Amino acid sequence: MGTARRAAKGPVKPDEQERTTEVSAMRGDERSQEEVIEEFAHYVSPSRVATYRQMGFEMVPGRREGSRIWDWDGKRSFINLRSSGGVFNLGHRPQRIIEALRRALDEYDIGDHILMSGPRAALAHRLAELTPGDITYSYFAAGGGEAVDIALKLARAYTGRPGVISAAEGYHGHTGFALAATGESSEEFGPLAPGFRKVPFGDFEALEAAVDEQTAAVIMETIPATGGMLLPPVGYYSSLRRLCDERGAVLIMDEVQAGLGRTGRLWAIDEWDVVPDIMVLGKGMAGAIYPVAVACYRPHLQSYFDRNPFAHISTFGGSDLGCVVCLEMLDIITEPGFLEHVRSMGERFAAGFTELRQRHPDLVAEPRQRGLMIGFETTSPPCGPLLTAAMARHGMLSIFANFRPSTLQIMPPLTISAQEVDLVLEALDVSLTEVAGALAGLRQTGAR
Repeated sequence: MGTARRAAKGPVKPDEQERTTEVSAMRGDERSQEEVIEEFAHYVSPSRVATYRQMGFEMVPGRREGSRIWDWDGKRSFINLRSSGGVFNLGHRPQRIIEALRRALDEYDIGDHILMSGPRAALAHRLAELTPGDITYSYFAAGGGEAVDIALKLARAYTGRPGVISAAEGYHGHTGFALAATGESSEEFGPLAPGFRKVPFGDFEALEAAVDEQTAAVIMETIPATGGMLLPPVGYYSSLRRLCDERGAVLIMDEVQAGLGRTGRLWAIDEWDVVPDIMVLGKGMAGAIYPVAVACYRPHLQSYFDRNPFAHISTFGGSDLGCVVCLEMLDIITEPGFLEHVRSMGERFAAGFTELRQRHPDLVAEPRQRGLMIGFETTSPPCGPLLTAAMARHGMLSIFANFRPSTLQIMPPLTISAQEVDLVLEALDVSLTEVAGALAGLRQTGAR
């Protein structure tokens, strides 16, 4: 994959060189993967390149299709188990999305965010039909962090209160308010926005103690992904809904990663039969092609925007082209059989995990799972990074949970096939054996 490994193997074989040349010609770009890596290091991020080199994962994505991506030279492919947090819910380069965008380009461009928009109106109408309860309005953004900022600005302005409560294990983005609500947000960017408090996810007593007469909003990822795909205790969200109602706080559910069919339901919060005041969506809204994010909210909150219709400005939020793409994405995921497929593939994974726990009892703990939102739990924090590296060696692109390194995040495209699920399970089996060997070696080294 990288220069060091290639040098160790000797000169590039003629058939490899021929394949690389052919791929470059198809792409119209004659740079080799190593040249791209060096350019990336020189002009984008030398530290990222150094990190990937240390991991032995010197791969630049080239061709991509369905559940797979190929390296720049076209020599290796990987099943994408990360899906960029749900951006690739429909896989890479979904043809229906591409065709919808091509048609839209005959008439539309980005559009002017200040003016009214036909595609934006159509998408907001469709979201009102699909979102839980009486959620009616949509305020669009270019990314999930911005959509979280919109939600928090609306909650503060509507209530006239400054306080925001979030989960210590939650992730909401890297923009202003979103960063302040994110667990383990870096103080190096400080001072962060005031008024934010964090409580352990799932601890209702701590939440109840934190929400007071100064609390504008409680914001939660429905299933905290970066926290390790944490699942709430029984009754947690219904109790949270009641608490917010009693104390006049706005309930915001961040479904940027968990929504849009990821759990086998259209919205993850439907698992707990709760209607939030605001629901934030992103990532998968793009259909893998054109970024869109949105804060969808209930009618009573519209009173603030009635007084201040231009209170939030987003140049690329709800672009005409993006809205057309998003409408096609919603058509796909609401077609008969789509969510059934997600649930079926989730059950196939679950059955495989049971076998893996039996085969590797010292390494595999109880997974946390809803549909294809999976936290593959191991028995110790070092296992996550080791398993990430081992899976890459076996053609699987995955990542451990940043706030819980013992967890391997598994979020494949929702279109993943049964055969691909089986390949993932086989790779996990082999990788776990390698991790066991690596841990044994570390223990022996420590004993010396």
